[in-house]
Amino acid sequence: MKLSKSVRLDIRLANIRWGKLNDFMRQSLIGTLREYHLSLARGDVLLLDGKWYVTHSGLLRIAARNDCHGLRVGAVTEFCDSRAGRYVFRAVVYTSPTCKGFVAYGDADPSNVSPLVRGAEMRVAETRAVNRALRKAYGIGICSVEELGSLPRDAGRNQEPRKIPAQPANGNGATSSNGSSRVRDRLCQLIRQHQLDPDLVKAYAVDFCGAKTLKEATRRQVESFVDHLADWVAKDRDALLCQLNSYSRVENKNEEKAGAA
Repeated sequence: MKLSKSVRLDIRLANIRWGKLNDFMRQSLIGTLREYHLSLARGDVLLLDGKWYVTHSGLLRIAARNDCHGLRVGAVTEFCDSRAGRYVFRAVVYTSPTCKGFVAYGDADPSNVSPLVRGAEMRVAETRAVNRALRKAYGIGICSVEELGSLPRDAGRNQEPRKIPAQPANGNGATSSNGSSRVRDRLCQLIRQHQLDPDLVKAYAVDFCGAKTLKEATRRQVESFVDHLADWVAKDRDALLCQLNSYSRVENKNEEKAGAA
């Protein structure tokens, strides 16, 4: 079976990130990438507990490729309790002008979200509703990462409980004993070498790590992001810039809303 260049690169990246895949997992990855036209390098797919999961960004790209006509999402207020951190959202995806809509619900509370996103239950519930609606609309048979209550213990780089210590103000790398300074140095080097916007890279890193802020991400999460960034910028810098620019558009929209308010 002849594999495309992008699929071969994704398999290589998977072997780097999670160790050499056995034949079953390799064929499963190939099938997932081909069937849904996803890209591991762009963060569309993750391996958790021996299973492949699609990500929120991957689902949005599927919707964009299929010319999604619209998406409506809102809170189901009668089931929400902000004091208890419990939220329920309803999402509707319209695949065409005549589509009646694919409806799905997403819920989140402190008991069914990862400790990494504790306190952000409202956003998790919204994302889960959108993900489920998109999976219904486009026939995505694999679950999304954001729908999981918590990540499995063997989720690889994303499951190191230790936090990244703050970098010393003098920048002399006093924290190099645990490798965090080396990770930051490598990230800074990639930004300088490839002339990337540091603010957009930071926004992408926060999204990739699934944390509220980069400081709350674990060292291994950041290591995984840096590996991902280095691999992508080496393969297709233009595509990476497009991904980073999408965060710029989100920032601009937020600023416009804040100004209007």
